[in-house]
Amino acid sequence: MNFFHSVLLCMIFACAVLALWFRNLLHSIIAMAAFSMLLALEFYMLQAPDVAIAEAGIGAGLSTAIAIITIVTCRKKTENKEEQR
Repeated sequence: MNFFHSVLLCMIFACAVLALWFRNLLHSIIAMAAFSMLLALEFYMLQAPDVAIAEAGIGAGLSTAIAIITIVTCRKKTENKEEQR
């Protein structure tokens, strides 16, 4: 069981580093969603299923959706301002 925890923790760390490393915001959001799903899996493996469900639902699902909607909305507003010039 320790091997799986070690591998999972390395993958969580890799996702966190990738989220900081990517210049494209969409890629960073996808890396953060993967980070959150892996963290939910770690919580489940640590026998905390209620925390895992909350992390998967709110951390990976809702936060990712809100961030993507924000990026799309900001791009539309930027494109509209450029067209008005």
